[in-house]
Amino acid sequence: MDQNSDGFIDKNDLRDTFAALGRQNVKQEEIDMMLKDAPGPINFTVFLTMFGEKLKGADPEETILNAFKVFDPEGKGILKKEYIAQMLTTQAERFSPIEIEQMFTAFPPDVAGNLDYKNLVYIITHGEDNDQE
Repeated sequence: MDQNSDGFIDKNDLRDTFAALGRQNVKQEEIDMMLKDAPGPINFTVFLTMFGEKLKGADPEETILNAFKVFDPEGKGILKKEYIAQMLTTQAERFSPIEIEQMFTAFPPDVAGNLDYKNLVYIITHGEDNDQE
C-alpha cells in the first residue's frame, strides 16, 4: 500500500490500492476527492478509518468477518499476531513490514499476542467509535 515506505499514503499509493482491489482507470478526481476528505496526511490508521467509511453499506460486516474466520477455525475471534503477520506478508497483495507495524500500532494485540479481529472488523465497518458493548 505505502509503495515508497514514507509512512503516508499518497495519490500513487491510492491508485495502486484501487488497482489491487480490481478497479483500474480510477479518475484523478476521485483520488483527489479522497485526499481532500482526509483530515490531514493519510497514514495507515487514517486510511483504515476512511476505508471503513467508504465500506459502510457496501460490504456487510459479516462478509469481512467471514474472511477472517477462514483463518480461525475454532471461532475464537482472535488470531495470533505472528500468524496474521505471516499471512499478510506472504499471501496475495502482500503487506510491507511498515504496513504490518502500522496495523499493529493501530490495532495492538493483547498481552498474549492475540489480535482481536472482531474489533478490527467493527472499526473498519463502523469507523473508530467502538460502542459495541
